[in-house]
Amino acid sequence: MPSSQLPPPSRPPGLIDRTDRADRMALPVPDFTPAPPRSSRTSWKVATNLSVSFRYAWSGIAYSFRTQRNFRIHVVLGAIAMGLCVWLELPSTTLAIVMLTIGIILALELLNTALEAVVDLCVGQTYHDLAKTAKDCAAGAVLLAAIAAVGVACMLILPALVDRCLSVLA
Repeated sequence: MPSSQLPPPSRPPGLIDRTDRADRMALPVPDFTPAPPRSSRTSWKVATNLSVSFRYAWSGIAYSFRTQRNFRIHVVLGAIAMGLCVWLELPSTTLAIVMLTIGIILALELLNTALEAVVDLCVGQTYHDLAKTAKDCAAGAVLLAAIAAVGVACMLILPALVDRCLSVLA
């Protein structure tokens, strides 16, 4: 069969061949050129040096602390956990494990905040099932890490805390 008489290539359902004249008339091809910046902010620029990178990072942490209730809760609980470790004079390995656990929780909260912001940027004020799924999965990741952190605290901090309380009462 000559190449001009080949059947059209198979496409997944729902995809339209944009080379078809009738389809081109009915469905305009979207323009993917970036829009000009709406403000003079430089969030799209690459950091020119290390101090600028750190400033951007601290800006993100400060934003999360100002706007995200769960981030503030995790910071307070992390500070309490670290304070208990110091007060109980736990070994440095225990302190390191608790510190890493707190860091993981806070990092996941920051990622959750970033993902929510990007999803909101993409879908705007409209509802989309995939946006809900993305946000729910990110929140679920934070929840699982928080549950694991409670387990770490129960295994590493709670026994020493009970011993200290019993020694004070005795």
